[in-house]
Amino acid sequence: MARILIVEDDRGMALGLSASLGHEGYAITHVTRGDDALARHAELKPDLVLLDVMLPGLSGFEVCREIRRHDRVTPILILTARGDEIDKVMGLDLGADDYLTKPVGVPELLARIRALLRRATAPEPPLPDALDFGDVHVDFVRYVAARGGQPIHLTVKEHGLLRYLAAHEGAAVRRDILIDRVWGEDVFPTNRTVDTHMLSLRSKLERDPAHPRHLLTVHGVGYKFVRET
Repeated sequence: MARILIVEDDRGMALGLSASLGHEGYAITHVTRGDDALARHAELKPDLVLLDVMLPGLSGFEVCREIRRHDRVTPILILTARGDEIDKVMGLDLGADDYLTKPVGVPELLARIRALLRRATAPEPPLPDALDFGDVHVDFVRYVAARGGQPIHLTVKEHGLLRYLAAHEGAAVRRDILIDRVWGEDVFPTNRTVDTHMLSLRSKLERDPAHPRHLLTVHGVGYKFVRET
């Protein structure tokens, strides 16, 4: 579960952001002051900082500068009502990784967050060209699949979802990571989209979809693929 530090003094905005991001499975910490942000950053070591500019104590620009003095890795996304180009340039020059002007739609914000978190993760393992488990064979290159020797139809997204999980065999993969890797940045699916596709995959590939052996739910996180159980 990725940890996001929200630095926002507008209570309504903060509550809305916390609810939207929490619904997507992120662990949220919220502070209202710039000086508190630095203390919580040092304590929490978040995976991403969502930072307003107009703050009491220290400004968002000052917070960004101080974080970058000690932390060159954690993504910083500046979210503010100040949309002047010079403000954007200043934020990026101080070390911010991205900049959004309020108001911003939740789908776009989630897509930006997923993209920043993706860039901050370790290199990806190679995607497999084919997969065999149980009585299932899937050729990801030719987009064909069979179960018990009988052809089955998988959609493009189902192929992509299974392929990504197979590349991370045995590891729990968060829903937001699956959204980013399989659906990409140009569309705005939700966690429910992932769940629906996983149900469809189980119905096609598992002997008992209600009690899957290979496409497993990791509660509170996402999903994982295991070849043998």
